[in-house]
Amino acid sequence: MKTLLSLLTFGLFATAAVAAEPDTRLFEMRVYYAAEGKLDGLNARFRDHTLKLFAKHGITSLGYFVPTKNTENKLVYFLAYPNREARDASWKAFQADPDWKAAAKASEVNGKLITKIESAFLTATDYSALAQVKAYGQGVFELRTYTTEAGRLPDLNARFRDHTLKLFEKHGMTNVSYWNLAADQKGAKSPLVAGNTLIYLLTHKSEEAAKASFDTFRADPAWVAAKEASEKKAGGSLTIKDGVKSEFLVPTDYSPVK
Repeated sequence: MKTLLSLLTFGLFATAAVAAEPDTRLFEMRVYYAAEGKLDGLNARFRDHTLKLFAKHGITSLGYFVPTKNTENKLVYFLAYPNREARDASWKAFQADPDWKAAAKASEVNGKLITKIESAFLTATDYSALAQVKAYGQGVFELRTYTTEAGRLPDLNARFRDHTLKLFEKHGMTNVSYWNLAADQKGAKSPLVAGNTLIYLLTHKSEEAAKASFDTFRADPAWVAAKEASEKKAGGSLTIKDGVKSEFLVPTDYSPVK
């Protein structure tokens, strides 16, 4: 019988090298906003019950994170499924499981744990490394979200594929995984829009190291040239005004990726 660990190791996060085979799975990014004073209880429910029940129902747990500056009491996590049909079937079975119902009820004896849920369905880019669980041994992860001008997501993906990933590594950043929003967002609860969004994860030794890496990256003549060429080809900036968002995260103690 497969252990929980062996099931989890089919999950997220690969080496910096681009995967030899495309990762065709469906991914899901979920963000839970915990009620005031309830984040510890939410984490305990995931640690003690949810991850085991996800595995039982064919849901691959990937990385579980909290922001370093967690003013909104957030839990951010990533899941993977063979496809959308498998995702919907797994969640239906999970939500109907008596063990889940009992765990949820017991955890909320003193009030609801969650005030809001956001979710988005993702597909791996063709330049993302094949996703697998890995201990990175770094200090922080960085979740970055780019929103492009209409029609310019292919240009942004091309720039990352041909230039950015290599330059990130050159300047001390570790590439983790890269996704676009899946075309089918039915049932998702997210402000993000399919067709113009790139979401990716990096790791750094610290937030200070991340700043230093990005400073040298942005000053690199190779990056300056690649950026100018890509914007000239596209007819302007690839991202909208204020279209680049960054958030530093640390893995929870129960996260398969560290």
